[in-house]
Amino acid sequence: MASELASPFEPLYTAAEMRAAEERYPGYPDTIPELMERAGAAVAREAMLAFPAACRFACICGGGSNGGDGRVAARLLRDAGREADEIDASAGAAADLDGYDVVVDALFGTGFRGEPRPEAAALIERMNAAPSAVVAVDLPSGVDASTGEIAGAAVEADLTVTFHAPKVGLAVAPGRFHAGRVVAADIGLEHAPTAHVRATPALPAEVPRRSPRDTKYTAGSVLVVGGHAGMTGAAALAALAALRADAGYVTLAVPAESLPVIETLALEPVKIGWTDASAMETIAAAAERASALALGPGLGRSDERRALVRELLSGIDLPAVVDADALFGLEPVERGAATVLTPHAGELARLLGTDSGWVNAHRLEAARAAAERFGAVVLLKGADTIVAAPGEKWVIVCDLGPPALATAGTGDVLTGITAAFLAKGMQPQRAAAAAAVAHARAALAVPHQAGLVAGDLLATIPAALES
Repeated sequence: MASELASPFEPLYTAAEMRAAEERYPGYPDTIPELMERAGAAVAREAMLAFPAACRFACICGGGSNGGDGRVAARLLRDAGREADEIDASAGAAADLDGYDVVVDALFGTGFRGEPRPEAAALIERMNAAPSAVVAVDLPSGVDASTGEIAGAAVEADLTVTFHAPKVGLAVAPGRFHAGRVVAADIGLEHAPTAHVRATPALPAEVPRRSPRDTKYTAGSVLVVGGHAGMTGAAALAALAALRADAGYVTLAVPAESLPVIETLALEPVKIGWTDASAMETIAAAAERASALALGPGLGRSDERRALVRELLSGIDLPAVVDADALFGLEPVERGAATVLTPHAGELARLLGTDSGWVNAHRLEAARAAAERFGAVVLLKGADTIVAAPGEKWVIVCDLGPPALATAGTGDVLTGITAAFLAKGMQPQRAAAAAAVAHARAALAVPHQAGLVAGDLLATIPAALES
C-alpha cells in the first residue's frame, strides 16, 4: 500500500501486551508513579472536558494501580477547583453516591478477569444505579480487557479514558457496550505489534483496482449460487453487490424455476438455471470462467441443497464465500482454495454445537474455534465484526458499522463484496476485513439511517471504495 495512505489497522491491546508495554518503559518499575501521574491527569482532563458543568466528583478507587490512577485524578480535579472525593472500594455497597455529578470508576484495571466478588459487584451496581455520569479509568470495571467478556456485574460507563491505546475489551462485545465513548490517552509508552487490530476506513484502499490491461474476467469474475423460489432477492443482492464492489463479471446460478424472477431483479449479471439433478454439472461449467464463488444466499436448506454445498466446495477449486443457507448443517471440507465463512451469532452457534448466547458472550473464542475447526477464515458478523483465520493468532476487528445494518439482506450484500475482493486476488482474511469496512462505510454513506434497507447499500458501495 502506498506509504502516504493512512494505516489500515490500529492496535488493540490485551492485558499482557499492556503489561509488556509498561515494562519496556525506561526505568520501570521505578517510573510507575510517573506513568500513574500521566494516567490520572488524562482522566481528570477528559472528565472535565466531557462534563464541563460538573462540580462534584466521586472517585471509586480500588487497591491496585487503577485505584492509584483514580486518586491522582481526584487530586488534580481538586487542584482545578472541583470537589473530588476519594471513596475506597472497601466501602462497597454502602458508598453514598448521591449528589455527585460524575462518578469515576477506578475499581479494577486491565488485570481483572472473571467475576467480581460480591462486595465489588455490589459497588458496581451502586455506580450503575447512581444518576451521575460515569467515567471509567482504562476500561469499565468488570470487563475483561483481553476479550471483552463479562462474567458478572460490569460498570456501564458514559466515557472511558483508556491509556496508550484501546484494549480488545473496549472493541469487542459485550464489553464494548459498557464503554461509552472511548478516548485513548498517550502516556508515553512505545507501541509494539499486537495480536488483535482494529480495521480502519483506510483498508479498502488495498483492494486492487482495474488496470488498463484488465478484461471483465481478470478484473474479478464472481459466481453466485443461491436464489431458491421465495428467496431470489438474497442472491440478487449478493450479485449486484459484487458488481458494485468492482467485480468485472458476475454470474447468477439459480434454480431453473427462479430464472424468470431473477431476470427482473438483476440486469447486469449473467443468469443460468439448474435443477437438483444437473446442478453440479451446470455450476461447475460456469465456474470455469470465475475467480471466486459466493455460495448460499437464498439457496434453501433441503437435504439436496446441503449435499450440493458439500459437492461444490469439494469439487470447485475457487476461493469461496459461504453464507446463509450454505452454512446450515455445514461440516468441514478439505479444499485447496481459500474459504471464508460469514455467519451471524446464531449460525456460528449451530456450527459449533452451542447456543447464540454463548457465542455473544465469547465472540473472540467462538470465531477462533470455528476458524480452526473448519480450516477457514471466519467473519463473525455483528456490531464488532470479527475476522479470524486458521493457524493465526492475529484477529481483525471491524467496529465501524452503524446500527442501521441490522436489517434483512445486508449480510447478502456483504457476501457479494467479499466475493468480489477474493476474485481480485486478495488474501482471504484481509479481503474479508476490507469487505466489512466497505460494507460499514457504504451504510454510513446512505443519507437515511432509519428505514435503511439492504438495497440502499448498492448505490453507496463504489464511494466506500474510492473515498
